Amino acid sequence: MITVNENFLKLKASYLFSDIAKKVKEFQNNYPDRELIRLGIGDVTEPLPSACIEAFHKAVDEMSDTKTFHGYGPEQGYAFLREAVSENEYKQYGADISPDEIFISDGSKCDTGNFQELFSNDISIAIPDPVYPVYVDTNVMAGRTGLNNNGRYDNLIYLDSNEENGFVPEPPSTKADLIYLCFPNNPTGATATKEQLKRWVDYALENRSLILFDAAYVSFIRDSSLPKSIFEIEGAKKCAVEFRSFSKNAGFTGTRCAFTVVPKDVMVYDKESNAHSLHALWNRRHSTKFNGVSYPVQKAAEAVYSAKGKEEVKALTDYYLENAAIIREKMISLGYSCTGGDNSPYIWIKSDMGSWEFFDYLLQNTGVVCTPGAGFGQCGEGYIRISAFNSRDNVIKAMDKIASLK
Repeated sequence: MITVNENFLKLKASYLFSDIAKKVKEFQNNYPDRELIRLGIGDVTEPLPSACIEAFHKAVDEMSDTKTFHGYGPEQGYAFLREAVSENEYKQYGADISPDEIFISDGSKCDTGNFQELFSNDISIAIPDPVYPVYVDTNVMAGRTGLNNNGRYDNLIYLDSNEENGFVPEPPSTKADLIYLCFPNNPTGATATKEQLKRWVDYALENRSLILFDAAYVSFIRDSSLPKSIFEIEGAKKCAVEFRSFSKNAGFTGTRCAFTVVPKDVMVYDKESNAHSLHALWNRRHSTKFNGVSYPVQKAAEAVYSAKGKEEVKALTDYYLENAAIIREKMISLGYSCTGGDNSPYIWIKSDMGSWEFFDYLLQNTGVVCTPGAGFGQCGEGYIRISAFNSRDNVIKAMDKIASLK
């Protein structure tokens, strides 16, 4: 008899974005002639930069010639892309990350979900609330939690993120072995200062903890005082892993390319407190379970760091930030309290009703799709997230529709 991994049965009945998709589909079935404007899921709408397209086409042409054809590539990624990432994302900001500490992958969602496989099931885990659901759900699947009680799983340390702390939680008074952080934050759009991240790094060093730092939205930071990498913080190379993506800055959501940085200085421990290289363990896991990102996609990603690519990526992120400013300013003018939208493509909006209630209210009355904050955790109740990823015309139209309800 084949039996199930019963940890999967602890999960909520469905994934947040699946719930949203079902509600949207029901709306479309009931009102086929109504216009729908999607400002919920964080999917980009603008095309790839022309520099990336040109590199993509050239690489595809190479695949048609036996002299330039590429078969299996290195699982960790081609050297040309890893070197470009090292130089442009880290060394120019003073973070000493070498190319061989960078692992190219097909998405940060995959990497953040898969990375927990390296750790024992009896570790203590600190997770912000509200939070990107993948951090929680993958640990539930692995069996590190108890049951879900009133929206929270037993055996997790929840880090409340709220108006009082600016949606940037402080380290807990109890010990956490594994810590998830995301800045600029998804879903709240909040950003963390160097001083705030330093407190987390100091905590991790003191407790021999590991920080998994999701930095998928750093390309939207315009405040030069804010860190673009946790490795700008002294000591972080001994206690942190960083996840990055080409999805939001260069439009690779459908093209799939990202990278994870695992410094060689980071150690993890066995039951006898013997130290082991996390870099070596991830390399082993990555080589066993992943066959690499395709050569044409990696050449397209490399083009992000060309002079033309940098200019076009800046224009793309500026475009979405201008959308975010329109949303933020309109919602504030309507009397709503907002976070994010300045160094982030997400606007976190406090509602005067429940999260799902406000979601349904906007969907039914305006055709605008947002994301209910309660789907990200208990502390998200009473909030919605609006994404700036859409066309300028749709963003303006959506804001006009919401304004008409007042």
